[in-house]
Amino acid sequence: MTRRRLIRWGTIVTGVGTVMLLAAAYYVGADLVAPVPRQVGPAPAEFQVVETTLDSESGSKIATWFMSAQDAHATIVLLHGVRGDRRAMLKRARLFHDAGYAIVMIDFQAHGESPGQNITIGHLERHDARAAVEFARRMNPDHRIGVVGVSMGGAAALLASPLTVDALVLESVYPTISEAVHDRIWAQVGPLSHVLTPLLLCQLQPRLGITPDDLRPIDQIDDIACPVLVASGELDQHTTLAETQRMYDAASEPKQLAIFTGAAHVDLLRHDHDKYVDQVLGFLKTHLSSSDR
Repeated sequence: MTRRRLIRWGTIVTGVGTVMLLAAAYYVGADLVAPVPRQVGPAPAEFQVVETTLDSESGSKIATWFMSAQDAHATIVLLHGVRGDRRAMLKRARLFHDAGYAIVMIDFQAHGESPGQNITIGHLERHDARAAVEFARRMNPDHRIGVVGVSMGGAAALLASPLTVDALVLESVYPTISEAVHDRIWAQVGPLSHVLTPLLLCQLQPRLGITPDDLRPIDQIDDIACPVLVASGELDQHTTLAETQRMYDAASEPKQLAIFTGAAHVDLLRHDHDKYVDQVLGFLKTHLSSSDR
């Protein structure tokens, strides 16, 4: 084969490979922001639940469960992670409800029983977080309010800040969307992430009308104006230990850091129940106490 033909075939192969890579990135991007509607079904019979919907500035009607608690002096708002729904927070709801707290649980827009056109990784979901906090305040105006946000749920809470709450727990929350995308791709394909990450991030504007600068929860963490607990897994590759430390360092006092030994990007309560009770429930008891006013 002549040198000219080798160059020609090399050009064709490169062109086809580039087109295939762009097409793959496009379809992956579409899948990542596609809504995940599903029937959540009735709340567990053990709870006395008020089931309602909330109007959110995200444009969605937010499916909501409210669980009262006898003699409660505080309400905890639970915010699930990406592609989940309020059922993902049921173990936390049981733990906190048994400890004497009223509970608000929601499906973010484009999740579960809350309609929405796209998942926006915290951008529109921040309005849902704010609607949930305002609902908790309406239900019990004299209560102190805590928020527990997991992954995207915590990012939404930060992007909505200041929420005027009394305590905030952030579990496995990404500092910036650029790092979140890079970390997840790196965990799958290693150095190829340096090529694929820009191909996914550049889709934010045409798909969602936002840029990576709109998804930087770390920039908001100093605005929350309440005690914060930053928690993550020691082996988390989606939100690395270094990124978690940066989130903690950026927060103002009073603050607390909880690293779960041996945990990846997993449910921290399921991973180590005793540590979760000690660190997370202990933090909430400290800052949601009726005497802590």
